[in-house]
This record gives sequence, C-alpha cells and structure tokens, in this order.
Amino acid sequence: MKRLVLGCTAAALALAVAGCGTTHSAKEETADKPSRKAAPITLTDATGTRIRLDKPATKVVGTEWNVVEDLVTLGVDPVGVADVKGYTAWDTAAPLKNSPKDIGTRGEPSMDTIAALDPDLIVATTDLSAAAVTQLRKIAPVLEVRSADATGQIGLMTKTLDLIAQATGTTAQADAAKKAFDTKLTAGRKALADAGLAGTPYAFGDGYEQANQVSVRPYTSGSLIGEVNDRIGLVNAWKVKGDKDYGLATTDVEGLTGLPDAVRFCYIANTVDGDPFADGLAKNAVWKGLPFVKAGHVERLPDGIWMFGGPRSMAAYVDAVVAALTKTK
Repeated sequence: MKRLVLGCTAAALALAVAGCGTTHSAKEETADKPSRKAAPITLTDATGTRIRLDKPATKVVGTEWNVVEDLVTLGVDPVGVADVKGYTAWDTAAPLKNSPKDIGTRGEPSMDTIAALDPDLIVATTDLSAAAVTQLRKIAPVLEVRSADATGQIGLMTKTLDLIAQATGTTAQADAAKKAFDTKLTAGRKALADAGLAGTPYAFGDGYEQANQVSVRPYTSGSLIGEVNDRIGLVNAWKVKGDKDYGLATTDVEGLTGLPDAVRFCYIANTVDGDPFADGLAKNAVWKGLPFVKAGHVERLPDGIWMFGGPRSMAAYVDAVVAALTKTK
C-alpha cells in the first residue's frame, strides 16, 4: 500500500499506507449551504499563531485529506486539494462535489499551483513541514491544525472541525455534523449490544507489502479508530503500544499470534493499492493457521473509509463494523 499518513513515528511511517439525491425542498437546499456573514474573524490555530480574516473564507485550499473532508462536510467546496485522486479513492464518505485543482502531494504541495488559485485561506496540519508552512503563509493566511493526538483523537477531530467552521462561517453545519456523529456512536453501541457483541475482543489493522513480506500496523486504543471502537463497546485486543500522535504500532504476521483466539479482526484496503491480507498472506502458513482466520472472523471493511478522517468517515466506519460483526456472529 502507499504511504498514507504523514508525521507518524519512524516505525509507523515504515508501514503507512488512506446518498443518492433525488428531490429536496428549497428549505433543505438552503440548509445544506454554509451561512457566512461578512465580518472579520480572528482565530488562534494549533501552533498558537493568530490568524485574521476580513470575512469568512470561501476560497479554501486543503493540504491534508482530513481537513478536506471537514470542508466538504461543512459545505465548503475546496478550490485546491492535495492528491485529488488519492482522496477520491480513500475518502468516499465525503465525496468532492466540485473539481478542485490538484495541488500536489500531501507532503509537498506545489506553492506555484496554490498561489495561482489566489485562496483566502489555506488549511494545513502539523504534519506539514515548518518550511512548507512558512512558504504557504506568504501566499495566504494558513490555519494549521494538529494532525493527531493519541490522548484524545475524537476530541481533536471535533476541535479541528470547529476551528475550520469558525474560519468559514459554518458553525451550524459543524454542530449538525457532531450531533450526527454522536447519534451514530450511540446507535452502533446499541446494535452491538443487542447482538450480544458488547465487550467482543476486536483488532483493527492495515498492512503494507514489500518484497513479498507483509507488515501489519495495529490501531491501538490511542488511534482514532481505536477510540471509536471503545465508544461502541468493543475491547481493543492489541497489546502493543502505539505512538504518541496516531496511536499506531508496528508488527508482522507472527505478531498476530498474540491476539486472542476469539478476536474479530477487521481491516481496510483499497483496490487502488491492493489487499495485503487476502493477497499477500494467501499462502502464508502462519496467517492461515491463526484461530480467528480459520474461524472466518476476518473482515475487509468497505473501501473508501479514511482511517484518519472526520465525523463522516468515522460514522461510515461504525456502520461498516456493525454490519461486519453482526453478519457472522
């Protein structure tokens, strides 16, 4: 798989890989659109930098996929997006409604491309290098948000959404998104409990294949997905320690032997980058001999759920996990 996360620890980096509308009333259409009052806005971003905007931003560039998802969620169509093709493949919970300019990679955005867009705001994360952020600030105000925090990923996710909403005058949309996410967590927890699955040992991971060797990346309770798992009543079965930012760890197929026999194992892959478990481990004796593999308790969740995304991605993840676990109890 491709490297999908920036700014993880060296060990994590070695493994890093990413409703049909018919009719709507006029009232519904209006509610979907951000309401922006033209008044000056002053914000303090994650780095302590104060940003002043003459009015809510409308021409916004996003240098990381989670902030792009937030913009889409808030009803703001970004004019520039890093790696549009990658976003389209890995984040289907918040599909782009426009055709933004591809500004380059998430780690190395094109300054010339961004400058040509003449944005009134650039939203970046702390994963982007300080040198790149300095260059971006010469183009337009930069709102820098923290990439991840293993001490509270959901809290950070909603804080980031709120900060972007303040900058774009879309606080009502942010409140609605947070409420919908909380409702999804409650419904997911109830569905698992009703199915007798509360307290089920559960392990989520992704993989990376190189030179015919598959490495596995566990998502501990400190990861965003790990915290969501805790909230819906699952018990994280990973015993390894995650990094301080993303809550991710490193292991190999032999490391999976430390998981309990009754564990339910789920992962997300992508047709664009391949499936390291179904394909890379198809003939691996250790993998095939694992009790949970023999029991058929391995599920590939639907493509396009971004593991480091915002409320929409995490809501899609809850739906996917509930469907997978209740399908084969």
